[in-house]
Amino acid sequence: MDSGSTEILIENSCFRLYKDGHIDCLGRTDDVPAGFDADTGVTSKDVVIDAVTGVAVRLYLPGVHAAGSDGTDVGAAVVTKLPVVVFFHGGFFIVGSAGCPRYHRYVNSLAADARAIVVSVDYRLAPEHLLPAAYDDSWAALNWAVSGADPWLSEHGDLGRVFLAGASAGGNIAHSMAIAAGASGLFAAATRLEGTVLLHPSFSGEQRIETESEEYRASVKMRWSVIFPRARGGLDDPRMNPTAAGAPSLRTLPCQRMLVCAASEDERLPRVRAYYDAVRSSGWSGQVEWFESEGKGHAFFVGEHGCREAVALMERVVGFIAGH
Repeated sequence: MDSGSTEILIENSCFRLYKDGHIDCLGRTDDVPAGFDADTGVTSKDVVIDAVTGVAVRLYLPGVHAAGSDGTDVGAAVVTKLPVVVFFHGGFFIVGSAGCPRYHRYVNSLAADARAIVVSVDYRLAPEHLLPAAYDDSWAALNWAVSGADPWLSEHGDLGRVFLAGASAGGNIAHSMAIAAGASGLFAAATRLEGTVLLHPSFSGEQRIETESEEYRASVKMRWSVIFPRARGGLDDPRMNPTAAGAPSLRTLPCQRMLVCAASEDERLPRVRAYYDAVRSSGWSGQVEWFESEGKGHAFFVGEHGCREAVALMERVVGFIAGH
């Protein structure tokens, strides 16, 4: 047997990554189907947006706007159009999905509390689909959402109030999508990217920064080299290190507002703080806000849904979307 097929590079609660690039998913749970969620009154449905790649999104519509699959209302009359949140789940680019029970629960709550249509992107995962596949899929999904291709979006969504949001690896993707949107001029005419929410985004770099754990940074470097072997500059690829030399200027962010969220016990905290500071000092014309959850670790709000700190974080995100 090839030693690469048995040598473990990284092991955590979610997966075991081997030197030859294959993975064992640990503690995997089956995806939950879309449909009506009795706890929140939100209805969801799955839509394949690319038959070739299989990339899909899960759409979420709050209760008062509950609609049939053809977009017709089945509940109360629509009073106002809703903001549209394009959401990217986490999972190290390796695990997770829009139908993952924990993320499905989180997005149901987000849609209900923020009174927003949420487009949760089911991007392809590494190492079966090496990066930049996840970025390419996310870009395709963002373009699809902004086009108002589905009746839920065209009839109930306010495409002049679009938000990007993502957790962990999804936060990394949300930043990359914002930069790409600014470079491409995606938001024009009647569409507008109002804000971006980064929830414990995964960033790193070739050089350790002050207070950053070298052991953790080395593990990220090892994982990154397997799932994105063609990355420019390793961890200094702009998609992993937005502040690296040669990365697109943060001044080009096309949104008006940004909310950067972190946790005091997260090993990513130094990088997330450095990103926030870089945005503040970049000359960007928008407004950036910081929210830090004390005594909690990475992406706790997904696994510890409903705890006091998770509720506080959700309230901050909802307030941000509402413009408070």
